[in-house]
Amino acid sequence: MPEFCETQRDGRIFTVTMRRPEVMNALHPPANAELGKVFDEFAADPDLWVAIITGAGDRAFSAGNDLKYTAESDGNLAIAEKGFAGLTARYDNNKPVIAAVNGVAMGGGFEIALACDLIIASDNAVFALPEPRVGLAALAGGMHRLPRVIPLKHAMGMLLTGRRVSAQEGKDLGFVNEVVPQSELMDAARRWAESILECSPLSVRATKQSALEGLDKPSLEAAVNARYDAVHALLKSDDFKEGPRAFAEKRKPEWKGR
Repeated sequence: MPEFCETQRDGRIFTVTMRRPEVMNALHPPANAELGKVFDEFAADPDLWVAIITGAGDRAFSAGNDLKYTAESDGNLAIAEKGFAGLTARYDNNKPVIAAVNGVAMGGGFEIALACDLIIASDNAVFALPEPRVGLAALAGGMHRLPRVIPLKHAMGMLLTGRRVSAQEGKDLGFVNEVVPQSELMDAARRWAESILECSPLSVRATKQSALEGLDKPSLEAAVNARYDAVHALLKSDDFKEGPRAFAEKRKPEWKGR
């Protein structure tokens, strides 16, 4: 059984709860390694189509890197292969992951949320990349992901000052999809997950891979004309036939994920 997190399978949805509430779900190398294995399981399981990640308790999603643990290790920061929570350095997962941010998301905690495809936030959520204030830097992708999802000047305003941003401001800036009362957070995250499950899983994966990898292409034309393995898999699938057939027959499609 995992020591630093809890997992729950509910049909096609896989919910992961970071569980170190005594340190506001800050993560140390053992927790990151454990979460890496948990998300390896999600990525490899054909029966799991959407993941939700959240934090234990009502104070914090994750306070990021466990600085006390780092200090006790003489500043030696061991980096897990797949990054914070097994997500920030996971670049090959085409399945959607939703962050249900239930409070503080600081430093690596915010970087975990940015590594997800959707961010659903409770109304008490707070986001920041405060690393410069403690002599560090947001090295788990935050410095690069944030300017890719909000305008550069707004991103630089957060990055260079480490300032805290509320859930509502995060939505106004564009990195939060929805803000809800804390008591409704997990229901809202599941609502988004269930909306994704209404779509073909192979279409969803093809869309995610194309959208993200296309950002790295030098032009729109190059992005459109590039080859994406998930698109190729979609075109060869039974689901590619099932969608139009179900539409013509005026019924809900029965997705198989193959």
